[in-house]
Amino acid sequence: MSIKFSKDVVPLSDLKINPGKVVKHSNETHRPILLTSRGRGVAVIQSLYKYEKTEEELAFVKAVAQGLMEAKEGNSISLEEAKKSWVCRF
Repeated sequence: MSIKFSKDVVPLSDLKINPGKVVKHSNETHRPILLTSRGRGVAVIQSLYKYEKTEEELAFVKAVAQGLMEAKEGNSISLEEAKKSWVCRF
């Protein structure tokens, strides 16, 4: 998901004039839109689908990293213990 600067950089004034066009562009391209004010980046617009997907991926990566840290610290259980724990909950 990389920005195409020739197409995905939009001044705030353009967003004010035609917000639907900017949102539609983001939804169709699945790329974020960089909003600028006086030539400087001030915000990013992205489709809701892309935002939710990114958040899910980030949560997954954090969970994997947490699990790896716990395993490295010795805070783990065997597969059999995990199975027994899971079965007891239901």
